[in-house]
Amino acid sequence: MADFAGKIGLIVGVANHRSLAWAIAQATSRAGATLVLTYQGRFEEHVGELADTLSPRPLVLPLDVQNDQEMAAVFAKIKEQHGGLDFVVHGAAFAAREEITGRFMNTTREGFKQALDISAYSMIALARGAQPLMAVRGGGSVLTLTFLGSDRVFPNYNVMGVAKAALESSVRYLAADLGPENIRVNAISAGPVKTLAAAGIGGFSAILAVVRDKAPLRRAIDTSEVGDAAAFLLSDAGRGVTGEVLMVDAGYHVLGM
Repeated sequence: MADFAGKIGLIVGVANHRSLAWAIAQATSRAGATLVLTYQGRFEEHVGELADTLSPRPLVLPLDVQNDQEMAAVFAKIKEQHGGLDFVVHGAAFAAREEITGRFMNTTREGFKQALDISAYSMIALARGAQPLMAVRGGGSVLTLTFLGSDRVFPNYNVMGVAKAALESSVRYLAADLGPENIRVNAISAGPVKTLAAAGIGGFSAILAVVRDKAPLRRAIDTSEVGDAAAFLLSDAGRGVTGEVLMVDAGYHVLGM
């Protein structure tokens, strides 16, 4: 089991109890991590209630990943309270509903920029903010969440698939950039799970049914499986792994048809 005793982690992207980021928070907290959680806008109450269930209770801070001032404030608070940082989980992703319905060719310029900014660039910004706090701890680990739609076409995923492709490429470039400082960067590509984000994808239930029927394990995944895989990658147990996209999808990605 991964050991996070004495480790400080920042988790971005918790919306409610179904969030993959929340599953990671639970897994790392159980293993001894002291966490900082962020919330975006209307999710303050949800995240605060979830934080109350963890011990020690995480510091809970506001963060709009498109706001550089809020990003700087989060890292300043972590430095003030904890002095350093051992891991970051990037679980932020968004595309406007009108951009993930209809034809991909009708993606708007503004919709494209917004999806790429929130879903991909924000990880680069988080890594940049975390780097000096990880350096004082002798290194660290950055983890993001992606989906097979980065590589293959899924109905009603559209510009989000492009954003996830950019995110996965960013993982590799950041891994090369930060590796000399003993900072690892990886991603988990999770199978379809009924999260708040998934609720915005038209026909999601049909996608989930196909995975349950066709995946080698003949089932969909559970959020706890993502949490456990993340704990491995974020901990010293995964110290030799960087630049990777780990598939946690019941094996669905290996199929040709």
